[in-house]
Amino acid sequence: MIRKIAVFTSGGDAPGMNAAIRAVTRAAIVNKLKVTGIRRGYQGMIEGDFVALRSSDVSGILQLGGTMLQTARSDEFRTAAGREQAYQQLKKAEIDAVVVIGGDGSFTGALVMSQEYNIPFIGIPATIDNDMYGTDYTIGYETALNSVVEAVDKIRDTARSHGRIFFVEVMGREAGLLALTSGIACGAEVILIPESNEQHIELEKFLHKGYKKKETSGIIMVAEGDEAGGAMKIAEKVRNEHPDLDVRVSILGHIQRGGSPTAKDRVNATRMGVAAIEALLDDQKSMMIGITNEKIVHVPFNKAVKLNHSIDNNLLDIHKLMNR
Repeated sequence: MIRKIAVFTSGGDAPGMNAAIRAVTRAAIVNKLKVTGIRRGYQGMIEGDFVALRSSDVSGILQLGGTMLQTARSDEFRTAAGREQAYQQLKKAEIDAVVVIGGDGSFTGALVMSQEYNIPFIGIPATIDNDMYGTDYTIGYETALNSVVEAVDKIRDTARSHGRIFFVEVMGREAGLLALTSGIACGAEVILIPESNEQHIELEKFLHKGYKKKETSGIIMVAEGDEAGGAMKIAEKVRNEHPDLDVRVSILGHIQRGGSPTAKDRVNATRMGVAAIEALLDDQKSMMIGITNEKIVHVPFNKAVKLNHSIDNNLLDIHKLMNR
């Protein structure tokens, strides 16, 4: 029987993590469960960096970006000895089950540990890349998308004023959904993402015909994981091949992760947090809470971390249509 749970955030921070912590804590307390927060992710688990959480402790965090429990990456947890120490800390604190808020790397660690020590883990997907298999939505994506759009709209003003081409790099080492959707929302002339090599052909078409025909400005959205090397390398290549063009680069970086979460991120993080506690009370384990077609779904960790999340090719087609 579960009497006490732990909750922690792991991997990159994402707006809405605090809303999820709040929901997990309060849903657990309503169901007569004690709650422990683990600071600094798996590293804090290994070191026993625990704090008791009451309902009042999570008051006033709903609207805050980042994570009140902090987050960190842990090489030590990748070792059997590190996981053994983490388990002993959980056992010492009399923790019966764990809710992990993070991405696929965080869920991989939870899957391995639950297999080794038979302790229930439930995952809540939180990553601005929105690249988790089995869910339409991950916490933080909506806020990051709006942050990118706001920034690129301002860059567009300068690009248009000076007749420049801006290469704007956004996060997404292995997934280009953020670049794709923000590019469509901003009216980008070209979008370069890891999932499509055809977009580089579109870039050449724009540079040789589109830009010179329009004699205006241009926004090229680049996912940081694009195999051509990211915005800096691509822009340098374009400068060398087209010295007549005024080419600039803007890397948005970690500004995409910060800020107050949008209403959608707050609501869905709350829904997922409550669903995580309900899943534990229903004896579920090694499973991620997802949202598909606006409904809560349960996705086994082994599928969530091993299967790839694909982009909607219709979005690529729509982008091409808008830039003919």
